[in-house]
Amino acid sequence: MSSLAGLQRAPTPERPGPGPMPDALLRALDISIGRRMDALLAGDYRATIHGEGSELAQIRLYVPGDDVRLIDWNVTARTGETHVRVNLAERVLVTWLVLDTSPSMLFGTADRRKADVAEGVSIAFGHVATRRGNRLGIVTFGDDRPRALPPRQGRGGLLGLLGALRNETGDGTVGATSLGEAANRTGAFARQRALVVIVSDFRGPLDWRRPLLELAGRHDVVAVEIRDPREQELPNAGELWLVDPETGRQLRVDTRDDKLRRRFAAAADEDRRGLARTLSSLGIRHIVLSTSGDWLRPLAAFLRQARR
Repeated sequence: MSSLAGLQRAPTPERPGPGPMPDALLRALDISIGRRMDALLAGDYRATIHGEGSELAQIRLYVPGDDVRLIDWNVTARTGETHVRVNLAERVLVTWLVLDTSPSMLFGTADRRKADVAEGVSIAFGHVATRRGNRLGIVTFGDDRPRALPPRQGRGGLLGLLGALRNETGDGTVGATSLGEAANRTGAFARQRALVVIVSDFRGPLDWRRPLLELAGRHDVVAVEIRDPREQELPNAGELWLVDPETGRQLRVDTRDDKLRRRFAAAADEDRRGLARTLSSLGIRHIVLSTSGDWLRPLAAFLRQARR
């Protein structure tokens, strides 16, 4: 994806890292990710449950109680014994993408912003989740305009939604919606068992443990955590004002202090370890992606392992 970097907007003092992706880059990224996902994810998901459907699983002898409409008359005529068709069950798989659009996702000091990685992850899951007629639904949280799109086939609307979110949340407006509220909304929307993919930096209010526990009890939940290197360690850059984008709280620090930098790194590391422990205790699979380097290959490796 480095060949697409020329389409990136230049950074500004307010946005120290890469700027938002323009529409041309978003469309090019969709094509690039689609090709790479097809190459990295060999094979496909298939139903393994016998039932009603159009794809033949086997032909077997008739057993009293079988539906007579499933009798295969050609095989029955050839063998002189009654045989029935058993088809693969056709089950539409639904994936819900729960996307964090809070101000902290606009941060990025490496190759891209966290929001850019979230857009890429959304596109990647869009390619995987809509194969074979399966459906993808979307729930957003974190800004002042939470959205929900019902599950639909294909990736129709996904790029448009990502573009709209990028344009409308560019001012860093803090909203009332949280991950806990989004989990409750998703649980209300998801009537049948589904895959729920949460794409977030998990730096908002800690009100989500019980809602995610309830959600994971009824659905398969995956947490995609996005980090920026500067969130884990402070550079030696003199006196700085640190700002929490979620609350607006400011703190002046002298980053020339080695002890301060070590304490910051240790606290940041423990905070993320605590997050990983909590997600594990809830039975939620968890992957960490960075704004630095290639995020797509580790995501594909995670999906391959989850499929096995």
